[in-house]
Amino acid sequence: MDGIDRKLLNLIQRNFPLTPEPFARIGQQMGLAEEEVIQRIRRLKTLNVIHRIGASMNSRRLGMVGSLCAARVPENRVKHFVGVVNSHPGVTHNYRRNHTYNVWFTLTAESLEEIEEFLEEVRERTGVKEIVNLPSLRTFKIKVQFDF
Repeated sequence: MDGIDRKLLNLIQRNFPLTPEPFARIGQQMGLAEEEVIQRIRRLKTLNVIHRIGASMNSRRLGMVGSLCAARVPENRVKHFVGVVNSHPGVTHNYRRNHTYNVWFTLTAESLEEIEEFLEEVRERTGVKEIVNLPSLRTFKIKVQFDF
């Protein structure tokens, strides 16, 4: 990543424009062409620097539930496991930890039953059986920003 990538990452985390052409607006703010902004974001997604671009919502206020999930994934299955987990639109964070449970992710859905159904699907598709579901009881923070 270069300095432009870092500036781009900081900008899209803090002030993503809600306009019909957000990447053109970002380009204007950064002195870049819209297509260069799009290409840089595509490259950062390919490099797994960016997982998703989307709004952060208060899921509880929308009548949804959330869970923090932890899985014990053999090293040779991590890439496949993460791909399956990330296929769910309610996954907002997914990260590795230096721990017995080495893959952790957050999951939001309409019900705890829907979360359990998805986790069972993940178990079946990946062969990873040890997935712990830790439903959210309280919200401690809603917004995380990284300073690049």
